[in-house]
Amino acid sequence: MTAVGLLLLFLSGCSAAPSADRPPNFVVIFVDDVGWGDLGSYGHPTIRTPRLDRMAAEGQRWTQFYVASPVCSPSRGALLTGRLPVRSGIFGRRSGVFFPGDVGGIPASEVTIAEVLSGSGYATAMFGKWHLGDRLEHSPLQHGFDTWYGTPYSNDMMWTISSEREVVIEAYYDPKIEYWDLPILRDDVLVEQPADQPYLTRRYTEEAVEFIRAKADAPFFVYLAHSMAHMPLYRSPEYEGHSSAGIYGDVMEEIDWSVGRILDTLRELDIDENTLVVFASDNGPWTLFRHHGGSSGPLRGAKGETFEGGMRVPGLFWWPGTIEPDVVSDLGSTLDLLPTLATLAGASLEQDRTLDGIDLTSTLYGDSSSARDEMFYYRSGELWAYRQGPFKLHFRTQGRYGLPPELEEHDPPLLYNLDDDIGERWNIAEDNGDILERMLARIEEHRESLESPEPEFDRGRGEPPVWRKN
Repeated sequence: MTAVGLLLLFLSGCSAAPSADRPPNFVVIFVDDVGWGDLGSYGHPTIRTPRLDRMAAEGQRWTQFYVASPVCSPSRGALLTGRLPVRSGIFGRRSGVFFPGDVGGIPASEVTIAEVLSGSGYATAMFGKWHLGDRLEHSPLQHGFDTWYGTPYSNDMMWTISSEREVVIEAYYDPKIEYWDLPILRDDVLVEQPADQPYLTRRYTEEAVEFIRAKADAPFFVYLAHSMAHMPLYRSPEYEGHSSAGIYGDVMEEIDWSVGRILDTLRELDIDENTLVVFASDNGPWTLFRHHGGSSGPLRGAKGETFEGGMRVPGLFWWPGTIEPDVVSDLGSTLDLLPTLATLAGASLEQDRTLDGIDLTSTLYGDSSSARDEMFYYRSGELWAYRQGPFKLHFRTQGRYGLPPELEEHDPPLLYNLDDDIGERWNIAEDNGDILERMLARIEEHRESLESPEPEFDRGRGEPPVWRKN
C-alpha cells in the first residue's frame, strides 16, 4: 500500500466531529459541464450567481480544485469512491462514459461515500444524474443510498431521432423533449419517460429539500448531481431570458437558485451550523457548443481534455461557524471527499484498498495547508499528464470532440509552471531537467502501485433495461 493509503488508514480512526450531540450532515452538489470561470466568484462578468457567490464568501473558495477525469462517468465514480478510475475500472477506451445498455457499471467491490456513512448511521439519498451503469446491480440503491430520484444517464442519451452528427448538433441547439427518451426513476421504479427536462433542476432540488426536512433530526448525506449544464440546455419557464449571458446563463442562474434553496432550508431548520455543503463540477465546459457551453476562464482546454480547463473546476466548501471564510490556493480534489467526510463523521474506512484521496479536514478548519501536492490526469485508462507542486508535465496533448489541437506525443514531456503560467503556454522542460527527472520517477512509482483492472466500459453493450413502472 502507498504512503498515502497508510496515512488514510491512520486518519480513518480519528474523529473530528464538531458537535457534542451528533456528527455533521453533508450535502454534495455536483453540477455537469460547468467551467472554472462560470461563477461570479470565479470571475464571470455577466452570469449572476449571487447565492453561490455568498456561499463562497461565507465559506472557502478553492482555486486549484480538481476532478479525476475530464468526462462524466469516471469523474463521478472517483468522487464517490475516493479512487482514481484506473484503479476501479470506471473508465473506457471508447468515449469514456457509460451508455444505455452498457453491461458495465460501478463495480460491487467499490465502496462509496454513501456506504461508508450509512455504516455509521447516516440516512443517505441521491438526486439527479447517476451515470454509473443502468443495470439494477449498478443502481444507487446497491451502493449505499437509501433512496434516489433521477436519471441513469446524461440528458442527451436515449436518442429518438437520427444520430448523424449534423442532426445531433442541430437538435442540441433547438432541443425538444421528445428527442430524448430519457427516463426518470424513483428507487429503480420508472416514474416518467421521456423526462420533462425543463423542470429537472427544480425537481431535483425540491426532492432534496423534502429529504432534508424529513431527516433533519438525524445525520444525513445528500448527493445532489444536477443534469445541467450539460447539453442540451433546459431551464424552467421562470428562468427563460433570465440572464444577459444567454441560455447558458439562464441555466447557471437557475442552478444558483437551487443552491440558495438548499442553503435557505438548512438555515430555516437551524441545522446550517451542523452541515457541510460542497459544490463542484464533474469536468470542464463543453466548448464544442460555443456560446451554449461554459467558460474555463484563464485556463487552457475544456471538457474531455487533460489541460487544466478539463479537470480544474470550481470548488466551494460552506459550513457556518466551523469553516473560516477564505480563498484557498492549496491543491484539492473530489477524490478527497470520501476520506474527509469519513473523518468528520467518525466513520471507519476499508483497509483492503488503496485510496487516492487526502483528508482535507485540517485545511477546512484552517489548521494547516492541504497535504495534497500532486494530481494525475488520466484520459480513459492512460496517464496523459501529471502535476507535482506548481509543475505540470504532458506526455500527450489533444483536443476533444473534434476540436484542436491535434494529437501530439511529447518526448521529452512538456513542462509548465502553473503558478506563473496558468494558461499552459510556455514549455520550460529544456531548462529544468532535474524537475522533469524527479516527476518521472514519481510517475513510475505510481504506475507500479496500479492493479490495472479491466475497464467496466468494455464488457459489452446490450439494450437498456426495462424498468418496473408505478
